[in-house]
Amino acid sequence: MQHEYHNPAGIPPVDPLFSVNKQQEQEQDTPLTSLEETGQLQVPTPPESELHCMTIIGQIEGHMVLPPQNKTTKYEHILPQLVALEQNPKIQGLLLILNTVGGDVEAGLAIAEMIASMTKPTVSLVLGGGHSIGGPIAVATDYSFIAETATMTIHPIRLTGLVIGVPQTYEYLDKMQERVVRFVASHSQISAERFRELMFRTGELARDIGTILTGPEAVREGLINEVGGIGQALAKLRELVNQRGQ
Repeated sequence: MQHEYHNPAGIPPVDPLFSVNKQQEQEQDTPLTSLEETGQLQVPTPPESELHCMTIIGQIEGHMVLPPQNKTTKYEHILPQLVALEQNPKIQGLLLILNTVGGDVEAGLAIAEMIASMTKPTVSLVLGGGHSIGGPIAVATDYSFIAETATMTIHPIRLTGLVIGVPQTYEYLDKMQERVVRFVASHSQISAERFRELMFRTGELARDIGTILTGPEAVREGLINEVGGIGQALAKLRELVNQRGQ
């Protein structure tokens, strides 16, 4: 015996499986679902722009792998990105945002040298801190900004671990330190003599020698160009891009 379904209201039948799938998709798109699954709300996707933003945060990881609980910036990830940015015709400028405690000296210098040798306009913004080897990275751009509440620590190079051959190791560290001093002096308004003076100052740091500079102090010393924030940094970068296009 065959049963026929009569639909007097003329409502089209709904596939139950389709309704379940549609409901699941809607649940997946809700901010609450994203918060429960990933622990964070969905970040809005920015529109395509000719300006690229890159962040240098945490500790700069070089040849040694740091513990997993450390927030790091791996230099082997940054260098290929810089090469890609230099080759991408759609990208006209780079905004570099720093909040770093420093890290591997050679890795930091490698990043700084790559940024300094780019042909496209670059602007850096120091937020929170640009300590240790973060200083050369901050001054490697065409123009640099620092937040008023941010700080920069200038101190001599330190080596951790077992040292074999103290005189030779000291000479190697001294040469590496001179590379840092020369790079900073050649990419900022501070002199090499003044930078060394700040680096070897005593009485300011409890367990080390060196100097802590606030945002306005870093500008007065000639290390950073200007005190400012994201608005000023983007405006300056667009200005440099327009000058390059003329």
